[in-house]
Amino acid sequence: MNALSPLLSSDRPEAVRSWLVRLGETAVEAVHPDSLLPDKLPTPPAGRTLVVGAGKAAAAMAAALERAWQSRYPEAPLEGLVVTRYGHGPQGQGAECRNIEVLEASHPMPDDLSERAARRMLESVEGLGEDDLVIALISGGGSALMTLPAPGVGLDEKQALNKALLRCGAPIREINTVRRHLSAIKGGRLAAAAHPARVLTWLISDVPGDEASLIASGPTLPDATTPADALAILERHGIEISSGVRRHLEAPGEAPRAGDAAFSRDESEILARARDALAAGQAAAEAEGIEVRLLGDDLEGEARELGRAQGRMALSAQDGLTRPLLILSGGETSVTVRGDGRGGRNVEYLLGLFSTLKGAPGIHALAIDTDGIDGSEDNAGAIFGPACWERMLKLGLDPDDYLSRNDAYTFFDALDDLIVTGPTRTNVNDFRAILVLPRTS
Repeated sequence: MNALSPLLSSDRPEAVRSWLVRLGETAVEAVHPDSLLPDKLPTPPAGRTLVVGAGKAAAAMAAALERAWQSRYPEAPLEGLVVTRYGHGPQGQGAECRNIEVLEASHPMPDDLSERAARRMLESVEGLGEDDLVIALISGGGSALMTLPAPGVGLDEKQALNKALLRCGAPIREINTVRRHLSAIKGGRLAAAAHPARVLTWLISDVPGDEASLIASGPTLPDATTPADALAILERHGIEISSGVRRHLEAPGEAPRAGDAAFSRDESEILARARDALAAGQAAAEAEGIEVRLLGDDLEGEARELGRAQGRMALSAQDGLTRPLLILSGGETSVTVRGDGRGGRNVEYLLGLFSTLKGAPGIHALAIDTDGIDGSEDNAGAIFGPACWERMLKLGLDPDDYLSRNDAYTFFDALDDLIVTGPTRTNVNDFRAILVLPRTS
């Protein structure tokens, strides 16, 4: 029998739990910057090599780049600055830098340090020449971490709009469209400021569909949307805006566009994405003889509703099953905030799934955000198995009550089922795994 023979029996819940946790770790390791950058170094230019970057993976990307650069080009100078989330900086874990400055700021709500970091980054690329190279390290979270409001728009206004967009359940595509058109650095403006230097952008994607210009709102990539698109999004969600924001969005657009001279020598490449994390999970499961059903790496929608739908799918799949089945999916769901509870989209998804399964024997599930932070809490996600339903009943908990208050964090905390990893220093969004075991007679 193989090393995962306990998976063939539902009376070994701890073995199943440990395997699912390790599966999540395998997925995250596959998309960590340490394994992505060293073979992709450009030739040093005649002029300066300046590194800029923003996102939850920015510090680890910068550290990996710096190590590889010093190893391959020990005589070529490298300098710059990146900004990452508080706690995701150079506190060990391979995020240390010697020549690239690492700043920290707030996420998901930008703060004054987000504005200061963006301003410094914009100033750092001004005055560069044709012989200079800018390497931009961009990953998810960069929109909040690098926030420089457009002229006539205040940071407090951007904070209010960001909060409203997150609470109303708007998809990330819409949120980042608004962010780009209220920014002095996003939507290609950072690359335009660096012109005529060449800009090489490396990205770790956290957006469904992996559209590069959406990642961190595309500070070095041209924007295909318009201010009118941003205004329409705000109006569709019924979000009130100030007269200053409206004036800016109704003014003629001046954002750099595809085909502009500012981008003529630039290049970009996505180094890691959700499909890579899912592929690593799939390979690990199939190596153990487990059947894998991959639902996609770009699933969106209301988190709890996706959980309920996948719960029904798992129950149906169990009929006639003769060997373990792993159902994998990725992407970024949304949470429409109705209550005042705690929790991110992964635990909300899991609670919807949990309430649908009702302790069905042989079905276990895990959902994590690959950055190690689910929403704004201290957990990456959560995990549960059939025994959790009985434990829930003994504690007198009601999953529907917790869902009504968006309080999934508290629910899984009470069951001792939260997964806490700390910052992983990468970010390709969510990794969701449902393990379905054959029914026992």
